[in-house]
Amino acid sequence: MLLYIRSLDQKEYFDNLLALLQAEQATDEASFASLSAGTSAAQRRASGICWYPIAIRNTEPTRGDYLSVEVERTNNKELAHQFRFSSQVSLFSNHNPQDRVSGTVTYLGGDRMRITLLTEELPDWADQGKLGIDLLFDAYSYKEMRNALIAATKTNNRLIRVLTGQDKPEFKPADYKNGQLNTSQEAAVRSVLGVQDVSVIHGPPGTGKTTTLVAAITALIAGNQQQILVVAPSNTAVDLLSEKLAEQGLNVLRIGNPARVNDRLQQLTLDARVVAHADMKEAKKLRKKAAEFKNMAHKYKRSFGKAEREQRKALFDEAHRIMRDVSRIEEFVSEEVIKKAQVITATLVGAGHYSISKLNFNTVVMDEAGQALEAAAWIPILKAERVILAGDHMQLPPTVKSGTSELTTTLLEKCVNLHPEAVSLLNEQYRMNTAIMGFSSHQFYNDKLTAHSTVANRLLTADDKPFTFIDTAGTGYDEVTEGTSISNPEEAAFIARHIQLMNYDGVIVAVIAPYREQVVKLKDLLADVAVDINTVDGFQGQERDVIYISLTRSNAEGSIGFLSDYRRMNVAITRARLKLVLVGDSATLSRTPFYNELIAYAESLGGYQSVWEY
Repeated sequence: MLLYIRSLDQKEYFDNLLALLQAEQATDEASFASLSAGTSAAQRRASGICWYPIAIRNTEPTRGDYLSVEVERTNNKELAHQFRFSSQVSLFSNHNPQDRVSGTVTYLGGDRMRITLLTEELPDWADQGKLGIDLLFDAYSYKEMRNALIAATKTNNRLIRVLTGQDKPEFKPADYKNGQLNTSQEAAVRSVLGVQDVSVIHGPPGTGKTTTLVAAITALIAGNQQQILVVAPSNTAVDLLSEKLAEQGLNVLRIGNPARVNDRLQQLTLDARVVAHADMKEAKKLRKKAAEFKNMAHKYKRSFGKAEREQRKALFDEAHRIMRDVSRIEEFVSEEVIKKAQVITATLVGAGHYSISKLNFNTVVMDEAGQALEAAAWIPILKAERVILAGDHMQLPPTVKSGTSELTTTLLEKCVNLHPEAVSLLNEQYRMNTAIMGFSSHQFYNDKLTAHSTVANRLLTADDKPFTFIDTAGTGYDEVTEGTSISNPEEAAFIARHIQLMNYDGVIVAVIAPYREQVVKLKDLLADVAVDINTVDGFQGQERDVIYISLTRSNAEGSIGFLSDYRRMNVAITRARLKLVLVGDSATLSRTPFYNELIAYAESLGGYQSVWEY
């Protein structure tokens, strides 16, 4: 990786990323087209890309002479869907498939959605037939990423040269002491305070990465640091940091859709701050007046005579003039709220939000950088003089649909390889006992992790085996291919029986399976038991007292599919606090050195068992 990065000049580096991004977009578009092309509204609804039928609950004028429409889906409410804030959509009628008007989702909550339509009034056909909302392929994120890469190609600054391997990072000594942090966490904060360009906080599972980041950001603000931008790939990660920073008494402003922000953090959003501002009372009155003029205009039909048409136009013109005044008030209030914030938080793509698109920052902090698609990471980085990358490249990589391995190599991982002197490893973890931690520490972290004294010897019971592998070899528990997924019904049934047999009392139990179809099987079998069940991705960043892992694969060929993504397995085996139980077929798994060593590790702890024992 080191030689690969340094062999490219800046233009070649970003041109290569652009080509990879283009291939990813093409794959994504093709996948979406397969769900939508030539299908009925009911079929699209089942695929999660259509709300049908819907009812219009409210309309009001909005900026740019557009129309904000609130809709509600009236049935099939139990179906999952893929609509998100900023999704591109179209309103349609079943009366005529050609009757469509495009728009953007500006709010999503429960079974209601607000969309801004590219029109100033509802079309006539909105009163005919049943209405629906189709999800369109949303190229917005790709456009933002592409623009960032093009801009990076044309920008020549020290930060970019360091991140692409042309220069080395520089540090100045910094003093920092905090009795609430351990030695490695304090060292990481000192690195953040002293770095001139790039610093990396490497946080393995349970090592307090969030705690360290919050301490670092708080220290930066206390040192008269200018406004800081804090970003992460997911809304969940952004919300967590926003909440923790606000608890420190910092003025935090959360940029993004309120519908996708944790309920407890609504008061931190730009929308909430703007609405609560004293100057917005006047804007609200003006907006109401504009709506009245538009409602008066809608009473005139286009077929009326010249005088009526002129009166209709005059009413619309006055409504537009008023809305321009509203926009000016909103922009002034928004700018004032943003200016006063000490910390601005957003997703990677959200860093390109129009409200902060022209702002630059001395420091950008990127959490969960190990899951950040590099093209998206450059959106906030281009706003920075220096960047702090925090995450763990030994856990889940970014989701990539094209299967291009180069895209799963993150900027964090590249920086770890290029600039080891910039990396601060958090080496004391507070989640797992020593036995559960040991295998991951050896395989992924060069045996550098230690368990804090409060968790090191913590057990479920005094004589419990905290790291257990239950072998299904020779039982005939064979995997079954179901569509594009794989399950192992008999392995799932055994896990369900084992959980019920153990009769866990007062502890939180979860089951992780690598394949969605196995998750479905387990949920059916454990429907009446208080157990969390999900894929590895669903448990990223979480922890439970007891974790079962259904390894699922069992075949004569020794094929293990994406179980060979060991970073994903690292996430799975580091979720448990007190006890980890892996269930799988050693005859299939042990042909791979990684799993052979995992089984041997369990055996060395006296934790190897066979299904036959039950």
